Formats: sequence, C-alpha cells, structure tokens
Amino acid sequence: MNVDPGRHFHTLARLTVGIRLAVSALVLTAILLTAALSSLLWWRTAEATSRQLASTINEQIVAAVRKEVRAIVDEARAAHTAIRTLFLQNVLDTREADKREFVFLSQLQSQATISWVAFGWPDGSFFAAHKLGDHRLEMMEISLTDHPGERRVDEYDVVPGDIEFANRSFKPTDFRVADRAWFKAGLTADEPQWFRVTDHPTGEQPSIAFAGPIDVYQERQGVLAVVIEYTRLARFLSQLEVGRTGTAFIVDGSGELIAAPDKDADELHPARGDTTLLPLARVALEKAGEAGRKEAWRSQLMSAGDAYEVTLTPLPFPGWSLATVIPEAEFLGPVETTLRRLIVGLAVGAVLAALASAMLARFVIAAPLSRVVGEIRHVETFALERVRRHPSRVKEIASLSGAIAEMASGLSAFRKFIPADLVRALLRQGVEARPGGSIQELSVMFIDIAGFTGLSERLGDRVVPLLSRYLDLASEAIVASGGTIDKFIGDAVMAFWGAPQPQEDHAVRCCRAALGCRRAIAASGLSDDLGRPLQIRIGINSGRMLVGNIGSELRLNYTVIGDAVNVASRLEGTNKVYGTQILIGEATERLARVAIVTREIDSIAVYGREEGFAVYELIALAGEAEAAAGWITRYAQGLAHYRARRFADALAAFDAVLDERGDDGPAQLMRDRCRTLAATAPDESWRPVETLATK
Repeated sequence: MNVDPGRHFHTLARLTVGIRLAVSALVLTAILLTAALSSLLWWRTAEATSRQLASTINEQIVAAVRKEVRAIVDEARAAHTAIRTLFLQNVLDTREADKREFVFLSQLQSQATISWVAFGWPDGSFFAAHKLGDHRLEMMEISLTDHPGERRVDEYDVVPGDIEFANRSFKPTDFRVADRAWFKAGLTADEPQWFRVTDHPTGEQPSIAFAGPIDVYQERQGVLAVVIEYTRLARFLSQLEVGRTGTAFIVDGSGELIAAPDKDADELHPARGDTTLLPLARVALEKAGEAGRKEAWRSQLMSAGDAYEVTLTPLPFPGWSLATVIPEAEFLGPVETTLRRLIVGLAVGAVLAALASAMLARFVIAAPLSRVVGEIRHVETFALERVRRHPSRVKEIASLSGAIAEMASGLSAFRKFIPADLVRALLRQGVEARPGGSIQELSVMFIDIAGFTGLSERLGDRVVPLLSRYLDLASEAIVASGGTIDKFIGDAVMAFWGAPQPQEDHAVRCCRAALGCRRAIAASGLSDDLGRPLQIRIGINSGRMLVGNIGSELRLNYTVIGDAVNVASRLEGTNKVYGTQILIGEATERLARVAIVTREIDSIAVYGREEGFAVYELIALAGEAEAAAGWITRYAQGLAHYRARRFADALAAFDAVLDERGDDGPAQLMRDRCRTLAATAPDESWRPVETLATK
C-alpha cells in the first residue's frame, strides 16, 4: 500500500484546523452557558452563600468560645492541682497564713479567669482570695475563734508586676462554709469535682467551682475550691463579633442563661448583657432535645417576621452549650448586590475569554501546552515512568517537551535515595535502587541538642537559624571524617562509618567526628535563648548491623538497623543520667582504644535489654588529654571498689575526683549511689549493673 506523504500532511492540517475551531466553539458555548446559568441561579447562590457566611462566622465563634471555656476549665484544674501539690508535699501548711495568702494571691494574678481561691476547714473556719475587678484584690478570713461573726477583709491594689496593701476592715457575716454544698461534698469526696455555686461571703454571684479535699499524711485538712464567676464569661462573649446585630449566649441544659455579652461585667459589676434574642436560643434548645447536648445542631427560626440562623454547640463543660443567633438579613442583602455585579462581570468576561481562547486555539497553543503541563504534573508527583515526549510543530514547545522527558529520565535514578550525596556514592559503586543489604561491622553515632524540646517551645520559629547552624557544624565534622549522614530527625543527627565505602578504622573515625563536633559547636559560640552555650549529647556504638537499602520498591533509605544501632541511640539518652556529653559502647572502645582517651563510667543494662555492658565516656584523642590521667585513674579505682562492695573506699575515690575536677557528673552520681548502698547494705542478689528504666 502506497501513501502520499504530502497528501497525508495536508489532510492532517485540515483535520487540525477543524478541531481548533471546534474547541473554540465549545469554549465560547461553555462560557456563555455558564453566564446564563449564573443569571438564572443567582438568588439560590445568594441564599446558599448567606448560610455559608453565617456558618463560617459561627464556626469561628464556636472555636473561640470552646477554646476559652477549655482554658478556663484547665486553668481552674491547674490552679487547684498546684495548690493541692504544695499542701500534699508539705511545702505549705493549711494554717500558715502568710504562705497561704501569697500562694492564693499569686494564683489569682497568674490565672486571668479565676475569681476566687478558697479553703474551708472542718471546724468551719474559712479563708479566700477574691478578685475585685481587674485592679483590686481582697483576702478574707472567717474564724470561729478570732472575731466570730465577722469577716476580716484585707484589700490590695494591683500595680504593674505587684500588689500593694490598701486597707483592712471587719464586716459582719453569717456565711458558714460548713453549710455549703460544695464544702460538704468535697469533705467526703476522694477527688475534686465541679459544682454550681451562687452564694459567696460577698453575696450572690452565679459561679462554678472546682472543689476537692486536701489530705496531708492521710488526714483530711479541709476543702480547696477554685471559683470562676460567670461575669468573666460575659466579658469574653462581648469581645466576639457575631455579625452586626447577632449575639451569642452560653446556656445550660435547661435553658438557663450562664452568660450573655457584657464588656463591663466583672466581680464588682453583675452582667447586664442584651438578652433580646435569648428566647430564640431557648426555643432551639427545646427543639434540639438530647441531640443538641451531644453534638452541633443548627436550624432556621423566625421571630417577628425575620429569619435567624441559630446554632447550638456543646462546650467542654458538662451541660453547657453555646447558642449563636445571627439574622440572615445581615448577609443576604449585600450578597445579592455583589452577585448582580458578578453576573455583569461574568458576561463581559465571557466574551473576552472566548475571544482569547479562540486566538490561542488558532495559534495551536492550548492543546500542546495542556499535554506538556500534564507531563510536568507527572514530574511534580514523581510519576516519572509516565512521562512521555510529545512532538510539536512549535519549536519551543517541542524543546520544552524534550527537556521535561530528559529531566524525568535523569531524576528517575535519584527518586528513591535521600540524601543526594549518598545517592552519588551508591551510584559510583553501582548499587541498584532496590531493597537489600548485608551484615557488616560498622560504627554508628547519634547526636542531639540537650533540652531542645523546651528550647524550641520558647523560641518558636526563631529556632530555625540556630538549628541550621548546629546541623551545618555537625554535618561538616561527620563528612570531614568520612562518615555517612543517615538522616536528620528534628535536632537529632544519625550517621555511620564503614559503609558504603569500607573503612577499617571506622570506630576511630566515628570518635574523631564526635570530638570534632563537640569542639566545633563550642567554638561557634552557639547559645540558647538564655545565653547559655549550646550543649549536645552523643551516643556511639560499634558492632555487626544490617546496612543497605531498607524500604519498598516505591521508597528506599540507605541506612543501618540492628541491636548495635539501638544501643547507640540508648547511649545518647544515657548522657542525661550521668551528666556526660559523649558515651561510647565497649565494642567501640575496644576497636579505637589505641587512638582515644576514655574512662569507664559504669556497667548498664539499657532499656529493653537484661544483660549489662560497660559504657565509656569519650574524653579526647590520644595525646590530647595527658592532664586527665590522674582523675581518670582515681575514678577507675572508685569503680573497682564499688563493684567489690567496698563502698566506703569507692566513696573516697569519687570524692577525690570531685575535689580535683569540681564538677563531674559521673563521679557525683556514683558518690551518691555509694552513700545509699553503704547505708542500706544490699543483699547478695545485688549486682553492679545499673538498669535504665527509659529509652
């Protein structure tokens, strides 16, 4: 069969022109149809948009209120726990007036939502700290022996960072804590619980109280209560913007109002918020029934001819719900106007877009570019095997398609390997990108920053430059000694020696890198947010471990695994126990003994293992620590006495180390341990192996 190439080309060209025109017509028809449908359905869209806007505002309000209520509940629990702990630990006696006043006042100052901290004794005596708005506090005491029938009140002015005594007065009172439900229940309870409280020594004020017993030496001292007045909730609600005329209420399961917005409410000023829309909230609560108390419930309600969006949401306090009432008219009017303008804009845009699309289609851009974009998407998702080359009559598009295909071909060899420098090393050795490995004797090291969790919480995103500099220094030290960086895990660095390039002296290289890392970080001047030099902890171990491509066909990691790796990780954490910086296992010490200076710290059994092994502190390279020989020898003598149960002799040796060094974590720990053992005289089952209870 003979085919005329020229005739085939012209036929293809005519077919291409027909498709272009068809695409242009379809685009124009779709845009015009969209504009027509928009003009017909705009009112439905407006209604849906109105509800969506109301829902969005409601979700923001609910999130804020739930967060505040949860914070209030947590603050009350935290304050109760803090004071209770002081009592239980005998740091504070319930009858120590000065300390008690200080602790109670400090809790009021530090917890913005707490109104009262009170304590009642079984004999009926009562003591409390109470906020008087934001600028005044009062301490009150009702005693059955001193000034019976009177309430002693000390008032304080709140000044920036402190309080100042204002005056003392005695006021008649008939308040008896022994008659209060929260006190009676708390006195017989085992754990603190929540109560609704109305009457206080200062009068009636609706509140909730977290109250529970205080026991010291198994003797019940009384009941501690942390009280939150509803006025604090009313003030918080006033800060929320519920549309222009909407509002939010906190109600209980029976529909009783807990709080309505009032910006002036506090312990001195009762809440007098606008409750005009409260009946709608109660109607919604009645309609929702039990379901509204367990999960969010939404409905449209009518009042005086106006429609309202009413939503009930359970709050993180038993029986409380948040009711938001938003008039739909606030959103529907502006949305209708906006949609009308949008329709006009759509009509104009449709014409312009149709013309533009027709021009692009005429110049043969849309379809080829669409295909090229599809290939870029494959590259973006690393679906590199799906990338294809697309010929085009436009030179630039053809070049772009070819470049994408070549890029995908080049990247396909790297997508399974991280990091890139390791990939290059593996490729040079011809290691295929598939799961597999072998058992080899290697050395592995774990490094992290001491106290990094707290440091990162304090610095927030400002920790990034510090972390980057630290990782740079650690990486440079590792690479300089021929190590392979396995991974970064937050502030932790994992590296190993002896693979992929064989290294007979892998243990020495690993130790050299650890000392170099410590030296580089010390010389860099890196410090934490408190100005203290940055401290690191390093764990090193050697042994037989599996090394190779671990993972699946979709994702591989060239890494090491095995018991020796786990021990290195445990040794890094063990530094916290002994106050050291670099700990190495006995296998590493044996392999690198001639090149390093160490001291044996102890025999330990790490978490998850029963048998013990010797652990060493890496001090320096050989020839760099001659002055340390004396205290290293004395520590070794102490360790030998300790293992032989000669605790008095061991104690003397460890004291000698501390006298010479001043501060030595291992010697101090062993000294304290020897003191305890000398006093308790352990039985024959005792063995000189420290079992670590944590990872």
